[in-house]
Amino acid sequence: MKVLAFVNEKGGCGKTTSSLNLAGALAARGERTLLIDLDPQAHATLGLGHATDDTSTVADVLLERSRLEDALVEAPGGITLLPSCAQLAEFEEVAARLIAPERVLCGVLESVTQDFDYVLIDCPPRAAGVLAANALASADTAVLVVESGAFALQGAIKALRILEEVNTLPGRSFDVRVLGTMFDRRTRFARELLVAMHARFGPRMYETVLRTNVRLREAAAAGVPVHVLDPRSGAVLDLDAIAAQIQRDLPPLRETTPNRDRSTVSDSA
Repeated sequence: MKVLAFVNEKGGCGKTTSSLNLAGALAARGERTLLIDLDPQAHATLGLGHATDDTSTVADVLLERSRLEDALVEAPGGITLLPSCAQLAEFEEVAARLIAPERVLCGVLESVTQDFDYVLIDCPPRAAGVLAANALASADTAVLVVESGAFALQGAIKALRILEEVNTLPGRSFDVRVLGTMFDRRTRFARELLVAMHARFGPRMYETVLRTNVRLREAAAAGVPVHVLDPRSGAVLDLDAIAAQIQRDLPPLRETTPNRDRSTVSDSA
C-alpha cells in the first residue's frame, strides 16, 4: 500500500481537486484506492457527494470513537472514501494531551494495508499542523500542489522548506514531488511560471500539469470524479498521465491488469 499526502501552506491551489480526481484516475486504472479527507472543511467529502450527518468520519476514527472499517464508504468512480467533517478540528485540541499524536493515523492505516494499493490524503492548508503531521508520518510521498498563479512559486518554495524540515524528524521518510495545477497555456505568464517551476524543482516535478478545465468544477458540483462526468475531457487526459507517472514511481505490489497502459503522457505544457 502506497500513501500520498497532498499538501500546501494555503488553500485554493487545487489540492482537493487533484487528490480527489487522481484517486478517480487510479481507480479507473484498476487500483484499489482509498481517499482520506483530512481537512475539517471536508471539501473532498462534499466533492464526492457524501453527507456525514448519520455516518462515522475520520474524526471519529482518530478520536477512537469508531473503527476505520466502519467509517469507510464507497464513493463514485470506484473510490473508497474516509469522509471528514467540521468536528475533525477537535482532534487538534485533543492531540496536545496524546503521546505521539502525529502517528495516530499511521496506526489506524495498519489495519488496511492489504486492502488498498494506494491511499491519497487530502491535507488541510497548513503543512505544519498536527493533521498534516499525521499525513506525512503515514506517507511514502508528499505531493506539493502548486497552482500556476501569482506568487505561487514563492509560496511553494516556502512550503518545500517546511516539508524538508519535517522529513528530518524521527520516524519520517517520504519523497517529495511537485504537482502543477490550474495551468492555462493560453497565457504567457502561466507558461513562463511553468518553466520557472521546472527549473526550480527539477525531477521532483511531475511531467504533466493539471490544466484549468471547467469539467473539474462541474464534476465537483455533481459530486463525482471527472472520470465519471466526462471520460473524454482534457482533464481526464491530464489526470491519466499523472496517475501513470505515480504508478511508475510507486509500482503496486500486486499483479497489474494486462491491458493497463503506463506509457502515455499528455502534452499539457
